[in-house]
Amino acid sequence: MQLRLPTSVSEARDCLAEGAIPVGGATLIWAAWQRDGFPEQAVSLRKVPEATAVGNGVLGGAVLLHQVDDRVPEVLRQAAKGVGTGAVRRAATVGGNIAGSSLRDLLPAAIVLDAWADVLTADGVERVDLAEVQAKSPVLLSLRWREPVTGAYTKVADPAGGEVPTIAAAAVDTEGVLRVAVREGYVVSSGSVGADGGGVEELFAGALSGVSEAGRSLARQQVAKVRGE
Repeated sequence: MQLRLPTSVSEARDCLAEGAIPVGGATLIWAAWQRDGFPEQAVSLRKVPEATAVGNGVLGGAVLLHQVDDRVPEVLRQAAKGVGTGAVRRAATVGGNIAGSSLRDLLPAAIVLDAWADVLTADGVERVDLAEVQAKSPVLLSLRWREPVTGAYTKVADPAGGEVPTIAAAAVDTEGVLRVAVREGYVVSSGSVGADGGGVEELFAGALSGVSEAGRSLARQQVAKVRGE
């Protein structure tokens, strides 16, 4: 397998157009490649500046999870810190977690930040919302957001029976909008309440109506944190 390491967006686009398979830390696909065979060529964005940026409202898709630090909002930093083991975080990338994983631990944090993504295609760079990222699993060049006033994130530790850990996140933006996201199993539910709207119970009656009582409890805790209650 030839690993191509472009140093610009245009070079990376050419690699995709020529059939190179996107790869970050390969934590999600290495076993499948060993079983089914390796592609002729792969492409990593780890030398593309736009994909390795951290700070000023942007987090590159090729950034390793252990590199996510205090240059990004606390809610996103806590999400990265909670992924797997230290060895996994030193190999796995932001893009792989959000766009390539079925678990997507960073996704609830990104949602409550009202984030969007710049994605790379063979035709160029496109700006898309997180719903499209979930639906199409594109090559994530970078994640962008509006800076929150405050945010909170929690992940259930060591769930019984090998279940997928529940995640709850909340954030309030500069306009007073409260956003809440909960992951249960592989499903992420989210909603927002405007500055003049109701509270989290209104969300549970609407956008978050499918969340279990345990998930609701976690969400209430995060909302209390961001509201200073």
